[in-house]
Amino acid sequence: MFKKILIANRGEIALRIIRTCREMGIKTVAVYSTADRESLHVKFADEAVCIGKPAGAESYLNVPNIIAAAEITNADAIHPGYGFLGENAKFAEICGQNGIKFIGPTPDQIRSMGDKVTAKETMIKAGVPVVPGGEGLLPSLEAAKRIAKEIGYPIILKATAGGGGKGMRVVFAEEDLERNYDMAKNEAAASFKNDGIYMEKFVEEPRHIEIQVAGDRYGTVCHLSERDCSIQRRHQKLVEESPSPFMTPELRKAMGDAAKKAASAIGYESVGTIEFLVDKHRNFYFMEMNTRIQVEHCVTEEVTNFDLIKEQILIAAGEKISGLDYEPTMHAIECRINAEDPYNDFRPSPGKITTLHTPGGHGIRIDSHVYAGYIIPPYYDSMIAKIIAVARTREEAINTMSRALSEYVIEGVKTTIPFHQQLMKDENFRKGNFTTKFLETFQMK
Repeated sequence: MFKKILIANRGEIALRIIRTCREMGIKTVAVYSTADRESLHVKFADEAVCIGKPAGAESYLNVPNIIAAAEITNADAIHPGYGFLGENAKFAEICGQNGIKFIGPTPDQIRSMGDKVTAKETMIKAGVPVVPGGEGLLPSLEAAKRIAKEIGYPIILKATAGGGGKGMRVVFAEEDLERNYDMAKNEAAASFKNDGIYMEKFVEEPRHIEIQVAGDRYGTVCHLSERDCSIQRRHQKLVEESPSPFMTPELRKAMGDAAKKAASAIGYESVGTIEFLVDKHRNFYFMEMNTRIQVEHCVTEEVTNFDLIKEQILIAAGEKISGLDYEPTMHAIECRINAEDPYNDFRPSPGKITTLHTPGGHGIRIDSHVYAGYIIPPYYDSMIAKIIAVARTREEAINTMSRALSEYVIEGVKTTIPFHQQLMKDENFRKGNFTTKFLETFQMK
């Protein structure tokens, strides 16, 4: 087992990893930018090393400084968390070259799923359902027109190196294709320095449902049920829950089996997530694989009583997994609390938290790195907390969440708490009647 793990990340996920390491008797090293000097992950780690200025490129993406921090503290492993270097194959490779274990999949496994076209081709070979579309990257506008006619409108153009909705355009008619084709390529080039795009059939009334998987170096793969991530704004998730209110036992088995096929196809060894689109007829299609721990991993932990960070560390240390598939025994809902103004188009709201009161009580978990007096820096993602409610039924979980949100007080900055309070009272949400388009018509009151 590792003696000391450096966490190459910040905020709540860094603190989350530190907690599990401490329970396992493993020393921890926090790295931080000058903007994060007062963050809780810095205070609670056994050691802390400043790695650069506030900008991500000069700190949390600064590979030489992170490796140097690991070397001077004698860390024998690095946990990347999510975001930043979480799915960076080159970083994983460099860790290995320096005798440091990367807690995650191998560089080749990250690469095989990092490029969406390659991932789709791999899934087709593995027999995993994929959204109908063209084979590979679109070489030209003429090819795009031809393929669109074959699969039928509406279609969606996606950046092969994409994420977060960048380089993505939905097209409903041929006369709109050229303009959107050019826009998608330009945005992809600007965002990812790669203008490659591909085409898929656009799935109408979709659900975004993902399956948590785990695999070890001995070829064993299991799944830990599903999470419904359909409540999202501009392709950014705001609420996640497990089990999905749209799920049936038959669909869970089919999606779980497909997810295991997907992970087995690349010999996956770590925890990860297979993301699917599910249409209104419960047909499901592979979308992508996240080769890292996810923000919403807490939801799965609460309904399966399973520490996914601990499992990551054990797999990286060469331990075998049980191979048993897990079913949800409870219902959990997670709300992401962002420093954003929901009454002003979710504009970021960095600044000093003057007052903070966090809710508690039975069935409430909060993962956060902020406190009264903490200054939220403007340089990073605006998420400052995750609140998870768990209960025996979905209705009880929603009621528990609603009660907890009414107790949550954060002053000095705007947050998404009012949005979540309204959502928990929304009749369609409470009935489970929603798709990924739900928030397009949701109005703040």
